[in-house]
Amino acid sequence: MKLHPVKVHPSKALLKREDQLAWKMAGVATDKVPVEKDVQEMIINRVIDNASVAIAAINRRPVVSARGMALGHAKKAGGAQVMGVKSGTTVSPEWAAWANGTAVRELDMHDTFLAADYSHPGDNIPPILAVAQAMGKSGRDLIRGLATGYELHVDLVRAICLHEHKVDHIAHLCPAAAAGIGTLLGLKQEVVFQSIQQALHTSISFRQSRKGEISSWKAYAPAHAGKLAVEAVDRCMRGEGAPSPIYEGEDSVIAWVLAGRSNRQDVYGPIYYQVPLPEAGEAKRAIMATYTKEHSAEYQSQALIDLAFRMREHITDFEDIAKITIHTSHHTHYVIGTGANDPQKMDPKASRETLDHSIMYIFAVALQDGRWHHVDSYAPRRAGRADTVRLWHKIETREDPEWTRKYHSKDPDELAFGGRVEILLKDGRKLVDELGVANAHPNGARPFAREQYIGKFRTLTDGILSAREANRFLEVVQDLPKLKAGELGALNVALPAGGLLDAKPGIF
Repeated sequence: MKLHPVKVHPSKALLKREDQLAWKMAGVATDKVPVEKDVQEMIINRVIDNASVAIAAINRRPVVSARGMALGHAKKAGGAQVMGVKSGTTVSPEWAAWANGTAVRELDMHDTFLAADYSHPGDNIPPILAVAQAMGKSGRDLIRGLATGYELHVDLVRAICLHEHKVDHIAHLCPAAAAGIGTLLGLKQEVVFQSIQQALHTSISFRQSRKGEISSWKAYAPAHAGKLAVEAVDRCMRGEGAPSPIYEGEDSVIAWVLAGRSNRQDVYGPIYYQVPLPEAGEAKRAIMATYTKEHSAEYQSQALIDLAFRMREHITDFEDIAKITIHTSHHTHYVIGTGANDPQKMDPKASRETLDHSIMYIFAVALQDGRWHHVDSYAPRRAGRADTVRLWHKIETREDPEWTRKYHSKDPDELAFGGRVEILLKDGRKLVDELGVANAHPNGARPFAREQYIGKFRTLTDGILSAREANRFLEVVQDLPKLKAGELGALNVALPAGGLLDAKPGIF
């Protein structure tokens, strides 16, 4: 890996293309380096993972709405599949990316990478797969495209913090997906370069989508980024250009939206970011640094859910608890903890999306129930239980500098996303325990491997898919490298006739 310094340049400097981050990213996308075997196997795992959570969410309202919109753009030939819909029905690929991306994101239960910013790199799969299906590509083409999408997404997340400027993390997803599509289609560096710039330019949105009363847009946001990525590549394949240089320009994203915005006295002076990218001929391995979720909740709650399961064994009566303090990282405290200062995070009538971002609620329910379920744990009746509300309101988070340091550690063996929990009992006794990473994390007690991904798929799709369709998909996806051009439609998973809810009418 090589670090690439990124700073702002005045227009009169005429920054050369080869010195621009988007051009360097396009170089990574067009490098025909082979995909290594373990990376290929992990890509298959994540395709299984995405299918699991998409089918589990297939009849939730936001997913039904997105699917209805997509089906309004049906194609007689050359389209992409919509998750859950019979394979004979195809739609325009940008709309398949929209529908499938929403289904994947709705339960907040697929893969994650946390560094300078947040990300769900599995959000690259729906747009890249949709284009692969529509363009008749092979399994190996798809694998190469996904390796690029993951690589560039993770590289941007390692270096550029968006959330401190209240910018939503899809601003890293969209250019990564565009680059992955470029790799998939074998496009020239110039076309990928323009696509990356268009993708970033059109995908800047703000963190209000994950703040306050969180709505269904939390699921739609990455799906929208995927749709924008497909559209950006389409335009640039036709010869259109983009605002440039989109990262380093005088009126660029960095200059006026990110770090340069607060440095107007010397905006051209500092190097704002050091972005790591593979060198020419270096394998794209970033997917191996990512991790999936065992529990349907914000990733920073995964280890704390497992810790709650462990600590509950030492509690005989939850009414004996006087106070619970969670000592954790800056990110956890300020995003899903009491440091967010969101009253909605303490409201039993809050939306599922909001409860998913309340570690106070999540820890209370996990402590009481000793289990976590993607539906039951968020049910309004469950959230409104009087004893749960009492316990929930006894929980607070505090930032601990040591947990913040571990959260940002460059050492993978030290990297941690959990915390230390102190449970004060009314008789003065105190229970203290800590957990750095979730059990399912690569460094956890029970790391996820192919067996666990398949188990997750079967658990989440049980009662929704027929056994025959579940078995067919699992057989096909594990042979992904052998799928020939035009066979990627087999990666769609269809529900039995009558299994899909219809959307309310709209414009499309």
